[in-house]
Amino acid sequence: MSASGGTKAIVAALAANLAIAVAKFVAFLFSGSSSMLAESVHSLADSGNQGLLLLGGKKAQREATPQHPFGYGRERYIYAFLVSIVLFSVGGMFAVYEGYEKIKDPHEIEAWYWPIGVLVFAIIAETFSFRTAIKESNEIRGNLTWTQFVRRAKAPELPVVLLEDLGALVGLFLALGGVGLALATGNGVWDGIGTLCIGVLLILIAVVLAAETKSLLLGEAAGTEDVEKIKAAMVDGETVTRVIHMRTLHLGPEELLVAAKIAVQHDETATEVANAINAAEDRIRAAVPIARVIYLEPDIYSEAAAESGVNPAKSPGGPTPTPAH
Repeated sequence: MSASGGTKAIVAALAANLAIAVAKFVAFLFSGSSSMLAESVHSLADSGNQGLLLLGGKKAQREATPQHPFGYGRERYIYAFLVSIVLFSVGGMFAVYEGYEKIKDPHEIEAWYWPIGVLVFAIIAETFSFRTAIKESNEIRGNLTWTQFVRRAKAPELPVVLLEDLGALVGLFLALGGVGLALATGNGVWDGIGTLCIGVLLILIAVVLAAETKSLLLGEAAGTEDVEKIKAAMVDGETVTRVIHMRTLHLGPEELLVAAKIAVQHDETATEVANAINAAEDRIRAAVPIARVIYLEPDIYSEAAAESGVNPAKSPGGPTPTPAH
């Protein structure tokens, strides 16, 4: 997995969640708090999720085969999607069930110092993990807002870890509030309400992750900036005069497929066209290094054909056709 895959952030989150899961479960055994049980299962699920992300990154590094000629880069998307399923089922639905049961049959929290102490420890550990994820994300986020980064990132690991850590921190404060109110009022219903809120939060985060990773699995085009770089690099103004239409597709976070029909001079020889295509491919790879698979088809551009719709000008990266009047 490349540096942009956020390996450091994943490992930091994994270490934090394993330690927190053990501490929370011990606190549940001594206190009987449903919030602590929900949080311990949440941390255990998060630990499994980080393991899935690391496994996906490892599998994605396999070499292409005749059966999979474009490689295994999308393995990272598949495992990120599995994370959303685990977070929804093991984390969210379990917490909702536990919260409902505790509200229906509340009981007082015993040994209050266990859940309080563990929650404070967990908040500190999760803050460290979240800080690491933010630091790694800032290295590649550029001028994007956090919402734009989560929605546009082609490498799924950092957005997943960011949302998981954010959800964990908010969940910890919800658990702290539920336990605190239960202790203050002597009414265990508050512990159940806190657990229920944690479940709803995890389900919402899981839905967001599922939607974003589904888009990546379906196949996303290159970003607008990369598309413009590729189009500019393709045209040399001599043999290659314009891009008739172009399509791009992410084969993985760090691998881009580029397919385009390019206009060449009608009087150029086959050798000159072939050399021009090879030069265009070199320029594209220099401008956008992740453009590793490139297919360029030469053609003679026709204004009449373009106006009649013969050329697929609506293809991503192609010129915008003039509306008919």
